[in-house]
Amino acid sequence: METQQNLAGDKSKMSVSFFFLSMGLFTTLIVSVVAFLNLVFETLDKRLPDVLNSTYQYGYSTYDYEGIRTALATLIIFFPTFLIVSYFWNKALKLDLSKIDEMIKKWLMYTILFFSGSVVAIDLVALVQYFVSGEITTRFVLKVAAVLVAALYVCVYFTLKLKHKETVYGFNLNLWMAIKSGVLVLFVVVWSFMVIGSPWHQRSLRLDDRRVQDLQTIQYQVINYWQTKEKLPEKITDLSNPLSGFSLPVDPEFEKGKTYEYNVKSDMSFELCADFKLPIPKGWREYKGYGGVMPMVERELAVSSYPAYPGGANESWDHQAGRTCFERTIDKDMYPPFDKEPQEIDM
Repeated sequence: METQQNLAGDKSKMSVSFFFLSMGLFTTLIVSVVAFLNLVFETLDKRLPDVLNSTYQYGYSTYDYEGIRTALATLIIFFPTFLIVSYFWNKALKLDLSKIDEMIKKWLMYTILFFSGSVVAIDLVALVQYFVSGEITTRFVLKVAAVLVAALYVCVYFTLKLKHKETVYGFNLNLWMAIKSGVLVLFVVVWSFMVIGSPWHQRSLRLDDRRVQDLQTIQYQVINYWQTKEKLPEKITDLSNPLSGFSLPVDPEFEKGKTYEYNVKSDMSFELCADFKLPIPKGWREYKGYGGVMPMVERELAVSSYPAYPGGANESWDHQAGRTCFERTIDKDMYPPFDKEPQEIDM
């Protein structure tokens, strides 16, 4: 009631509530459009990777889906907020606005059209850049379509608002736009979840990735043990060393009875086992310049204690769902025993 009185008050004064409603509308709309386009682009990149910018990889990296998760979270929060703010903003337009408020309304709508056009222009420049570099693919067409659809929705809606149109095809303009855009956003959100999987699927991937990293750490300690003592540890607990501070990693679901297993196969061979929830992800993945998946260098088995990139695993740790064992054989030439006698230093 107080808001209505403020909006219908002195014709020469600006309504503070209408001003902040307008700023809220502008902010949530622009963020929603950007998040929508980012989500479409990132999901297409994962669903239809371009082999020209990709490498075939084994393993999971949390950075693989960081762009999708960020855009998804932003859209889920900001788009409903935009619809709510838009409802109250349109409700305020029906009141007797002051001249300053009318000016704010026009400036807002023209600014939204300007920024929407700028975002579209920037995205189209990027798409043309990909096109001239040879990306003439299905996802290129879909990206162009997504940009044009977003531009069409925003431009048509606010152009009609500027012309004081209240209905379209016999339906209320605001309701028509809310339903249309809501269905479109819901479709993209559901499709993105189909590509990256449910939160439970993502957690399973992260648990399996943790297991691979733990096995790599154990593997490194076994090699280090052999290089130091020229024999393999008889049991996995022999690797614990209070002097170096190394403690054995445990399965993240050890409370459910899951454990890591170590078995000696021969004088130079050993086996590491773990119980995985899902098969290891594999396939073409694009790499980007910021913390994304980078091309991996093939390495011999048991060379490194860590993956080639943060959070992932290479082909030597390929696994299926369930109990999987990895047999390793130490190469004396690659991992010679440590020199036990201190070397004399020439002065």
